[in-house]
Amino acid sequence: MNAAWLDEAVDVARRAGAILRAGFGHPGQVEYKGGIDLVTEYDRRTEAYVRAEIARRFPEHAWLGEETGGGGSAAATYRWVVDPLDGTTNFAHGYPFFAVSIALEENGQRALGVVYDPLRDECFAAARGAGATLNGVPIAVSRVARLEQALAATGFPYDVHERPEDTLSVFAPFLARVQGIRRDGSAALNLAYVACGRFDAFWETKLHPWDVAAAALLVEEAGGRVTDFAGGPMPFDAFEVAASNGVLHPELLSVLVGVPRLARPTAAGAPWSAPA
Repeated sequence: MNAAWLDEAVDVARRAGAILRAGFGHPGQVEYKGGIDLVTEYDRRTEAYVRAEIARRFPEHAWLGEETGGGGSAAATYRWVVDPLDGTTNFAHGYPFFAVSIALEENGQRALGVVYDPLRDECFAAARGAGATLNGVPIAVSRVARLEQALAATGFPYDVHERPEDTLSVFAPFLARVQGIRRDGSAALNLAYVACGRFDAFWETKLHPWDVAAAALLVEEAGGRVTDFAGGPMPFDAFEVAASNGVLHPELLSVLVGVPRLARPTAAGAPWSAPA
């Protein structure tokens, strides 16, 4: 991977973020992809911009985006994984917590990642083996060593109305184990906050690849760990994601190991299934 590609990704993320910043407070038409799964015209507008820029700057690379799916050769060495607006519900309601997420995979492995918060002008970036930064300044995970002193973050999946017991089975065990829990609607920013030490741990189920591809690399390059609930590699489909500063990871997993394992859906088109 060319080292200059991270600068290209940062430039695209910042320009995409400017589109979102201009639209914040008046999201335009809001549609529903599911019961509580929103999409706005700015999701589509921002993804169209990012996709066009990637195609112009990297015409041989493949693509995976939340709104437009995949594109390019399945045999391509490089693939961009993009969430144009992580935190759509927040954006649609005027809640100021959302981001652009752009990742690059090389032969299926995360190679670089950028998460940009346009309202705070905070750009988190990482390249494999080169560390992580916030607006160009190196960042590192926290040193909190006990779960009871940890500030953790999580999120609820889009099927929470249909399967509330799945979400509560994971959420409830942490209520008496951590200092505090935040749920603010953007997995990409939650993970970026683990990377820079604002959060000490994060867990969530039933995410998508584009939600975490960039931010998981941020955590790893900042010295933390990202796994599934059993401590293995984070699955491509992001069905289970556990992240921490590393020191806390054994204790985090000790809570998650007691959670009833959720069955992956087999029905085609399930909202959190891995794309083909």
